[in-house]
Amino acid sequence: MEWLQGLNHAMRYVEENLTGEITLEGAARRAACSAYHFQRMFPYLTGIPFSEYVRRRRMTAAAMDLTAGKEKIVDLAAKYGYESPTAFNRAFQSVHGLPPTAAREKGAALKAFPPITFTLSIKGEEAMEYRIVEKEAFRVVGFQTKEPMTMEDCFEKVPLFWKQTSGDIPRLLPLMDGTEPMGVLGVSAYDGDRFTGYFIAVATKREAPKEMDEYQVPACTWAVFPCVGPVDTAVQALQKRVISEWLPSSGYEYAQAPDIEVYFLGDQSAPNYRSEVWLPVVKK
Repeated sequence: MEWLQGLNHAMRYVEENLTGEITLEGAARRAACSAYHFQRMFPYLTGIPFSEYVRRRRMTAAAMDLTAGKEKIVDLAAKYGYESPTAFNRAFQSVHGLPPTAAREKGAALKAFPPITFTLSIKGEEAMEYRIVEKEAFRVVGFQTKEPMTMEDCFEKVPLFWKQTSGDIPRLLPLMDGTEPMGVLGVSAYDGDRFTGYFIAVATKREAPKEMDEYQVPACTWAVFPCVGPVDTAVQALQKRVISEWLPSSGYEYAQAPDIEVYFLGDQSAPNYRSEVWLPVVKK
């Protein structure tokens, strides 16, 4: 239950600071975990990045201010931490679909995003198969995202990167030499607690072609979860279950190492397609 209480402390921190400073580190401290752990866990539990949740809550409060009073937009921009009315206007439109000036019009359609509260949900009707793997450091070779990307961009930009790279994936297959994990890998790379990019690659000891990138995955303990189903839905659904159901009661927590998805040959849209999720873990 401690992890649940910690998450709700983090949500109270957001509510108490809608007109002040809200940082990932501040939320993580109240959740009693590292910023690294918190920013990886939050999107799986809620379906949105932490920064987007904060923006939605602030713009919900800003809409209430607009409809209830006569505060100037420039004053509301400053109140909710935006450096200019232009930036505030952009954030407001991204949430409500209309500019702040239109929010005061009679009949304006606005959106309200209530505060998130984490509650205990009794589940477990569906077994989760997993195995624990101790693995030495290994090297991956493949294609790295060149566009700057934060961890919170991953849900949007990684699928696009897979689409852009699909024609090059057959060039990876001859590099496989039996190094585990076998398959085409999606690797979220980290330097300490900083997200540094995403790789589509294979594990190999072979020399990297000049046009490809390489990355050294550190030695780590991994919780490996088999996944069955179309990759566009099954992998993310499994990752959410791992974070929300398995991890809190496992005796483990996130380790500072990459998340890895392992994709095997086959029809990735088939209901019986098999893949794996490798979660880096460390004993609490």
